[in-house]
Amino acid sequence: MNGERKHIPVGEDGEMLVHEDDISGGNPAGLLDLAALDASQNMAETMEDVRRAKEAVDSLGQKISSRQVALAGIVLLMFIGVLLSGWYWVLPRDSVDVETQYMQRGGHLLMSEIHNTGSREITDVVVQVHFQSVNGSEIYQTMRIEVDSIDAHSSIAGDDLEMIVVGYTVWDQYLITIELEWTDYNNVEQRQTWDHEVGYWATEFFMDKADRTIWPAN
Repeated sequence: MNGERKHIPVGEDGEMLVHEDDISGGNPAGLLDLAALDASQNMAETMEDVRRAKEAVDSLGQKISSRQVALAGIVLLMFIGVLLSGWYWVLPRDSVDVETQYMQRGGHLLMSEIHNTGSREITDVVVQVHFQSVNGSEIYQTMRIEVDSIDAHSSIAGDDLEMIVVGYTVWDQYLITIELEWTDYNNVEQRQTWDHEVGYWATEFFMDKADRTIWPAN
């Protein structure tokens, strides 16, 4: 009968038992039933594994929220900031710059500024700026400043570092020579010189950087 249900015998260990008549062809429909039942059980197990995996992913998503990810990013940025500030403020470092601006204003106007961007004080600072002929053979005017010390991360500027030169045409080229002397953190005297040719433009800007020294690396 088509409506009759097949009862599959099961052993003590839960294994399905197959009769020899089923194997020999006496009951081929029984083998089909066995295959269908086995496929159904495998599908059920697969679906159960998928369900468990989904629950694990959902649980992980609940534990790691976007707020926690943002907080971790902020902590990382703070850590990088601490490392950079340690290098900038704490590590013994010698770093001196001279900033000079040239302008043609009823003559030749020069303004300079000294920057100690290092992490230690420098002493016995001397800056001289010479306005001279383009080949350096004749000095027309000089400004000079002497400073006992410049603290770390500070600058020096003012009237003593400003000079106006009149009586020389703005149509020619000239040479600006900047001389810097100072005593560094290691009590070593340092000296740097830079030359800049001016006169091509009405306004020019120069940022001269002395050689950097980092202790104890150097």
